[in-house]
Amino acid sequence: MAAKAWGGRFAQATDPRVEKFTESISFDARLVPYDIQGSQAHATMLAHVGLISDDERDQIVATLDEIGRQIAAGQLPFRTELEDIHMHVESALTEKLGDIGRRLHTGRSRNDQVSTDLRLYVRDAIGQIDGLLRDLQTAFVARCERDVDVVLPAYTHLQRAQPVLAAHYWLAYCEKFGRDRARLQDCLQRVNICSLGAAALAGTSLPIDRQMTADLLGFSAVAGNSLDVSSDRDFLVEFTFCLSLIAAHLSTWAEEWIIWFTTEFGFLKLPDAYTTGSSIMPQKRNPDVLELIRGKSARPIAAVGQLLVLIKGLPMAYNRDLQEDKLAAFDAHDTVSACLELAAAVVEGAELQRDTINARIEEGFLDATTLMEYLIKQGVPMRTGHETVGKLVALCESKSCKLADLSLTELQAACEKISDDVYSVLGTANAIAAFQSHGSGGKAPVAERVAFWRKKLIM
Repeated sequence: MAAKAWGGRFAQATDPRVEKFTESISFDARLVPYDIQGSQAHATMLAHVGLISDDERDQIVATLDEIGRQIAAGQLPFRTELEDIHMHVESALTEKLGDIGRRLHTGRSRNDQVSTDLRLYVRDAIGQIDGLLRDLQTAFVARCERDVDVVLPAYTHLQRAQPVLAAHYWLAYCEKFGRDRARLQDCLQRVNICSLGAAALAGTSLPIDRQMTADLLGFSAVAGNSLDVSSDRDFLVEFTFCLSLIAAHLSTWAEEWIIWFTTEFGFLKLPDAYTTGSSIMPQKRNPDVLELIRGKSARPIAAVGQLLVLIKGLPMAYNRDLQEDKLAAFDAHDTVSACLELAAAVVEGAELQRDTINARIEEGFLDATTLMEYLIKQGVPMRTGHETVGKLVALCESKSCKLADLSLTELQAACEKISDDVYSVLGTANAIAAFQSHGSGGKAPVAERVAFWRKKLIM
């Protein structure tokens, strides 16, 4: 049985059930590259301030590289009694270097060590998620040219509302995922703070150089309060929240496309590669990938609550409860990564069913609001115009016709200010052509925004 790093004051061996209960190597092993990176920077700093020799530093750095290769190759088995990845690395280092290995932990604690590892992990994870979000945005923007002339009904309350270009839909998701990317970059400012040197909670009396360690690890600043940084998991909660909002946006998109894929809507055809069949109904094509993206969103969303509940009652500074933070954050990261990878592929491969869309595009009086705005331009108060068009819609429903089918006499009976130029705004195509405000769903505003996103994404 390996000796515990903290076992000097204990007379009894740890109950094996406690070792199983308290281990974290089963999930924190993924931190090994960050643990090695942080330890190498720490050793370099210790040599710089004279707490270890240059030769000891070189041996530690080289041996840590060797340990990293062994772990990656599966040549260093994990043992429950060593608790976590930090003790596995340190134990292997000590086995290889003896007292030189034992010097590495000078001036630090596992408390600041794990915080540093997590910050390095989250920093990389932010870069990875940002890249996947960019790929998804690029897939949506690439669709804009392919679907340039397609008009879709836009909905409120899942009722047809007004027409927009399909590209306007695609760019709406670019905006959402753009905000997600901005949130991640803002989060990075609070992630990219160096914890090393806070030690257990109060710092150290040894002459360490925390700024040097921060510089070696690429951190933008050094944490200013050792008590705070030892207990701080704000950065992890914030990162997980960012992931949860990405998941919510993915779920919104998936839900919409699931509806569009139904026979009742028939707007969308999904590639066979991203659908599945039924075990009993041979005709079925099910949007399982989209359904699972929608379903898996629950996990990162729940992870935020899990982390908040975890930290809400903890006194400062470090408490073992914080071991559980990694389970929630790692799962949220893995889930969102997997969803984003498939989302981009689904967006690239899906096809709009133009004939089905066009066959029904005039249903639902999508031009009604444009007609109201025509009346406003003629000097009719907005509320009066709203009432007038509502009555015209009711007339059309009684006659089973469209607004554009009404005669000029019928239109003028509702409002004498209507003239024959009204037909230039009636019908879906004319309603689309009438949109001119910045950010609207008409041709010119959409073309302007497509150009913006192509430039922003360097396409």
